[in-house]
Amino acid sequence: MNGALDGKIAIITGAGSGIGRASAIRFAAEGAKVVLGDMAASVHDTAAIIGDAAMAVQMDAGDEADVAALVAKTLELHGHIDIAFANAGISGGMEGIFDNTVENFTSVLRVNLIGPWLMVKHAGKVMADAGNGGSIILTASVAGIRSGAGGPPYSASKAGVINLAKVSAQQLSGTNVRCNAICPGLTETGMTKPTFDYAKKKGVTDKIGRLNPLRRGAQPEELANVALFLASDQASYVNGQAIAVDG
Repeated sequence: MNGALDGKIAIITGAGSGIGRASAIRFAAEGAKVVLGDMAASVHDTAAIIGDAAMAVQMDAGDEADVAALVAKTLELHGHIDIAFANAGISGGMEGIFDNTVENFTSVLRVNLIGPWLMVKHAGKVMADAGNGGSIILTASVAGIRSGAGGPPYSASKAGVINLAKVSAQQLSGTNVRCNAICPGLTETGMTKPTFDYAKKKGVTDKIGRLNPLRRGAQPEELANVALFLASDQASYVNGQAIAVDG
């Protein structure tokens, strides 16, 4: 039985844990070869879980030289790129507007917003020039849609990602390269681990995600399912969208 991504080559950042790791495993299970990036050494553990279909690179998703090198390495290994999933992100804490610093705001924007733009700039250009189409997926957040789901820098960065997906889709017109954003709700990942650990310690895990109709948080695999859809040809007419996956 053929997989949804048979023969596809995918880049995934933030693949050392959480949504990135779950997506890497799912993409590979569906037939893709995956090139994985993350600042954390755990990205090599993700590659080890997958096996021969994966290659890992420790890199900074907000650094242009690192992103360009990741794209170049993918081309060196596989000759083309079909899918680019800019998933890496940082939280930046929950300090309010008046308590934040320029340094914190800049740090969050560099990884969460400039990082996805760099993936569009470098991997998107490769896909557009090749003329075979492709899929770019950006991890945004429900914090980019409404207030109260993240700190100010994080929320602003994710709102920017949503708009970046729309602008990128338009600027890639005629290339058959699609660009969409996923907006996760509260998901159990490395970034949100303190929240989940605190709830477990206090014995109040039942209160996590209680405000949404499903009354629970998400697991990374549930986000990976949506990323798989957007990466696959089944989403061939889905473009420039911000899809909330928040229960």
